[in-house]
Amino acid sequence: MNLQRIHHVAIIASDYERSKRFYTQVLGLRVVAEVYRETRDSWKLDLALPDGTQLELFSFPSAPPRPSYPEACGLRHLAFEVADVVASARELEAQGIAVEPVRIDEYTGRRFTFFADPDDLPIEFYEAP
Repeated sequence: MNLQRIHHVAIIASDYERSKRFYTQVLGLRVVAEVYRETRDSWKLDLALPDGTQLELFSFPSAPPRPSYPEACGLRHLAFEVADVVASARELEAQGIAVEPVRIDEYTGRRFTFFADPDDLPIEFYEAP
């Protein structure tokens, strides 16, 4: 087995348009493709980061809510690498997004912070070396 990188992360949104706006307008991800899948009554939006990693945003009717925040079994959080955590946090706060205080990773010495997407999915900004 020769794993090379994460290709994509998939997220199911409770309000597709609200999450689409958050990931494209607030976080600035690039739209690769958007398709409505009639047989599933579901939208699928492919978004990309500059390195090509993709995020898939789905809508499904009556999707169950996340069991708890943030320690439910399964995906714990989604982390994005940024050049400057403090500046990125300020950009989010300027758009009305609540951001936790910036902390220092005790093992790497790098700064990080958390915030939530429209469905309370925990998202981390982690500072690049």
